Amino acid sequence: MKTPVRDFIDYYRQSGMTRLHMPGHKGHGPLGCEAWDLTEIQGADDLADPSGILLESENNATALFGSRHTFYSTGGSSQCIKAMLYLALLHKPAGAAATVLAGRNAHKAFVHGCALLGLEPVWLWPSQPDGLCTCAVTGEDLERALAAQSQLPLAVYITAPDYLGTSPDLAALAEVCRRWGVPLLVDNAHGAYLRFLQPSRHPLDLGAAMCCDSAHKTLPVLTGGAYLHVAKGAACPFEQDARQALSVFGSSSPSYLVLASLDACNAALAGDLPARLAVCADEMASLKRRLEGQGLPLRLGEPLKLVIDGAAAGTTGLALADRLRAGGVEPEFADEDVLVLMAAADTSRADLSKVAQALDGFQPGKPRAPLALPSPGPQAMSLREAMLAPQQKVAVVQAAGRVCGSTVVSCPPAIPMAMPGERLTEETAAFLERMGMDCISVVKEVH
Repeated sequence: MKTPVRDFIDYYRQSGMTRLHMPGHKGHGPLGCEAWDLTEIQGADDLADPSGILLESENNATALFGSRHTFYSTGGSSQCIKAMLYLALLHKPAGAAATVLAGRNAHKAFVHGCALLGLEPVWLWPSQPDGLCTCAVTGEDLERALAAQSQLPLAVYITAPDYLGTSPDLAALAEVCRRWGVPLLVDNAHGAYLRFLQPSRHPLDLGAAMCCDSAHKTLPVLTGGAYLHVAKGAACPFEQDARQALSVFGSSSPSYLVLASLDACNAALAGDLPARLAVCADEMASLKRRLEGQGLPLRLGEPLKLVIDGAAAGTTGLALADRLRAGGVEPEFADEDVLVLMAAADTSRADLSKVAQALDGFQPGKPRAPLALPSPGPQAMSLREAMLAPQQKVAVVQAAGRVCGSTVVSCPPAIPMAMPGERLTEETAAFLERMGMDCISVVKEVH
């Protein structure tokens, strides 16, 4: 597969052309990558209205993912999430409310997008809640939630896979959405590679109308590289307005380093990358069996993510992370309950052996209950009103009774522990303190 963006930049880099254009480094600098860093010069195309090499590269990605069209983002899935909400609002069904029925484990970018667009989330809670990061909503849960609405929402929004690698039954959720005439939007930030395993577990192949992938999370792409996909089966012509939607929430100066890496990834996906992903998935499966064999409880989900349940092992994810670092392994994430490791095609057998060696001899202790996300406090203000209101910082221990003013997150996983507009309860304040939060932004009180 051709790589028109990478090839153009490589040609320009070697041309000897004097750069009397942006960026200010003029192709030279201490990082060594400056010669590849361009702007929208002649021949480089324009991501906001592409007609040349960028459109050709996106068309290559479209063919690989089997979408109606795949759009590039250099602002990560955060830009794409906001764009999906914009498009859903623009094409909302007749009579639909300005609400989105959403899994409670949504990334803060979703919350920010709703606030900016004046949308109000209606939170989907699973029949059996399981912490902050997961939201195992079933088709029956979604059916009941839709039936309970006085007006249809303009979309259903699901995170799949979630930060811990688990996913609800997207095909079942998509079928419910089809019956109700509501588009299914999926934050697939962690699952770009799922399209290239057999069988595909990508949201496009499971019935989503639109989804976003953070290419940089699981594919060989620079940080910030992402895709916005419009499915072939989408009932609305979202692709007609997608450029505008992405432009509203993105920079007018997209990184050509990121664009070149997205372009180069197409050639890898058309080549041996799927085979290497399959090999890595097999190696990860072997490591998981080995760890389970020595008594370490795992949360099973997507193939390239390893999640150790520290609470069930009688320890903490933080303690397990320290043990890994002592063995030369830096994890993706750790908290009181879990340890998260992410592999990719370039993760070697030797890399995974270091994980096994670092955890060798670990003796699980007495299981304990994981930290439970408390029930939300009453909604005192709309999400938009709270986020745009004057704010002040207060100590978490003094926050009970105040109205949450911003998304309260640790990043990762960037899933809000309290939502703007909610009145904070004693239970929520205690949970935030337990999760290591010292201060919180609340709506400033007017006396």
